[in-house]
Amino acid sequence: MKALVLKHPGEVAVEEIAEPARGQDDLLLRVRRVGLCGSDLNSFRGTNPLVSYPRILGHEIAATIVTGNESHPGLSAGVNVAVSPYSNCGECAACRKQRPNACQFNQTMGVQRDGALTEFIVLPAGKLYASALGLKELCLVEPLTVGFHAVARGRVTKADTVAIMGCGGVGLGAISAAHFAGARTIGIDIEESKLELARKAGADQTIHARSERLHDRLLEITNGLGPDVFIEAIGSPETFRTAVEDVGFAGRVVYIGYAKAPVTYESRLFVQKELDILGSRNALPDDFRRVICMLEAGQFPASEAVTVVAPMKEAPKLLREWSQNPGQFAKIMVDLD
Repeated sequence: MKALVLKHPGEVAVEEIAEPARGQDDLLLRVRRVGLCGSDLNSFRGTNPLVSYPRILGHEIAATIVTGNESHPGLSAGVNVAVSPYSNCGECAACRKQRPNACQFNQTMGVQRDGALTEFIVLPAGKLYASALGLKELCLVEPLTVGFHAVARGRVTKADTVAIMGCGGVGLGAISAAHFAGARTIGIDIEESKLELARKAGADQTIHARSERLHDRLLEITNGLGPDVFIEAIGSPETFRTAVEDVGFAGRVVYIGYAKAPVTYESRLFVQKELDILGSRNALPDDFRRVICMLEAGQFPASEAVTVVAPMKEAPKLLREWSQNPGQFAKIMVDLD
């Protein structure tokens, strides 16, 4: 069967590989569509420290069950599913606390282990989420869950005002999750096209951080109080500091992004504001179910969020173009039908 193999940084090709071995509890899936995200781009560029080569990319997955499991009647042959691409050990401290998304030994498909840019994969039933959604929407489920998990970590309610720094794919998930929870939502970015999409995803207010004074606008929008929750979805020292500086007193700060350099804080703000500082990693089953519920309700602009849908044979060219001009693409999906 065919697969898109990242052989070395910058070198990717469609190759023939062996069909997957199926364990006793696994279901055989035909991959229908796979989305590409920033981690795939970093792997292509050779800047993802978690990836070894060669590697099959792909963790944003829409698939169809080929062979079901009698123990799971809702997962019969022909059913379309979204996929959770994470593994967990079941024994580490996070797993013992029922937080497998933060497993110390997690292996994500397409990162630490081979992914789904191939014709068939096998997975256990617990990683599959059946829905009547279309392939585009199913393929968006996993990337949206990351933002949904951040909103859950921030304990967002309809009484909150939530600021989201970064309106890329992960930030859009947080915006749509906060909106779905009934909160007032503020999207922040430096690209007007992303802010426009943020408004369609549920942002009540948007701030262009290059043309507007972010601190002043946040105080204006919140009547001088600051946001109740500040979600950072970029990953830079500057935005890490901004979250702590601009969140309101007794607020919650949720970090999704990784700062690429050490961060220097004015630590008195942690104490004076009595902040909750929270990390957010991957997603839990409830996050997948909430995203599917939101998409089934038609509350996310799926069509506008996707720039390109192309067959696998065009994926090497698209990866090169994306690497050379990342601002040209919002979301790339690879069609395996």
